[in-house]
Amino acid sequence: VQLVESGGGLVQPGGSLRLSCAASGFTFSTYNMNWYRQAPGKERELVAGMSSAGGITNYAESVKGRFTMSSDNDKNTVHLQMNSLKPEDTAVYYCRADRWYRGRYYDYWGQGTQVTVSS
Repeated sequence: VQLVESGGGLVQPGGSLRLSCAASGFTFSTYNMNWYRQAPGKERELVAGMSSAGGITNYAESVKGRFTMSSDNDKNTVHLQMNSLKPEDTAVYYCRADRWYRGRYYDYWGQGTQVTVSS
């Protein structure tokens, strides 16, 4: 099982980035997929989440209207389009896949990708 994030980098305030999370080793469409972030000295927080099979998508209040999460089931990949980036969006962004199945909880995390918003 593997989740590999990509697309992070340095961007100026107001700019955009598109993160990707490529999943392998599990049935992608049956898992809830989530993006988290963790800034230095802060707790990890949920940014966006999509229920299994591309159902309901939820966003943190701080990113609503600026970030969009999407899923490409053919490529077992989820994306996070981030627009109008702010310095406070600076963090390591992680992809997470989880589900309950037959009484057992499955929970996988990627290694993270750094996003830095700075002029």
